[in-house]
Amino acid sequence: MVERVVAWFEESARDLPWRAADRSPWGVLVSEVMLQQTPVVRVEPAWRAWMAAWPTPADLAAASTADVLRAWDRLGYPRRALRLQECARAIVARHGGRVPDDEEALLALPGIGAYTAAAVRAFAFGRRSVVLDTNVRRVLARVVAGAALPAPSLTAGEVRDAAALVPADDVAAARWAAASMELGALVCTARSPRCEVCPVASSCAWLARGRPADDHPGRRRTQAWAGTDRQVRGRIMALLRDALHPVPLHAVDAVWPDAAQRTRCLESLEADGLVTRVPPASIDDEPTFTLPA
Repeated sequence: MVERVVAWFEESARDLPWRAADRSPWGVLVSEVMLQQTPVVRVEPAWRAWMAAWPTPADLAAASTADVLRAWDRLGYPRRALRLQECARAIVARHGGRVPDDEEALLALPGIGAYTAAAVRAFAFGRRSVVLDTNVRRVLARVVAGAALPAPSLTAGEVRDAAALVPADDVAAARWAAASMELGALVCTARSPRCEVCPVASSCAWLARGRPADDHPGRRRTQAWAGTDRQVRGRIMALLRDALHPVPLHAVDAVWPDAAQRTRCLESLEADGLVTRVPPASIDDEPTFTLPA
């Protein structure tokens, strides 16, 4: 299985900038954070602009938070931008501005979890690690376990089975990590798998079982958008990103008709460190809001 998927990858891999021979470990780390819950087509131009502005952790560490949030633009979940800047500052303070290749050191950085640490080790340093994102989990669920989709939450059994497939050699292991992820992204997709062009269709347990339906349809989380707090928060952030000066409260109020929801979202943005409230100069004035300095 591993050999066939890697051979397919050699012919079919997308030409992505964070896979280029001259990409830095920092560039890989930035791509992994940006790609969390955001498709490649939106991440690629943002990544290029980000790396042009802040090509090293030290560059991002020294940037203003307002500039960072503006550069994040509409990638979604802007707390990731704050965590990435915190991560850059920790890399500068703890590792002399160089992304570490040690798993424990990576996991100790702000915003870096098990998946991101494993991905950075594999894709930035060519080290053996067990890289399990949604795409890889889906490939292994179908080919190995015969299930339509993996369990809603990662299980110990999945990690054990995935680790057993990882080649012992560092280079081969890193190539398998990239190849299995690409197969899930391009062929073994969630909604419309292209089984007719899959390099491991002949050994896929899910296909052999007749492509049974998902075992956990009621447990899948759906990410609605319209009318949610995420949408309201996004509108407030867009208003502040585009503003040249602090935005008065009445202008913030205009972005959403539901006053209670709007207030809740504004307060949550303040609590997350994404918005700064500027107190009024006098009792007759209203507060204003800006991105953090």
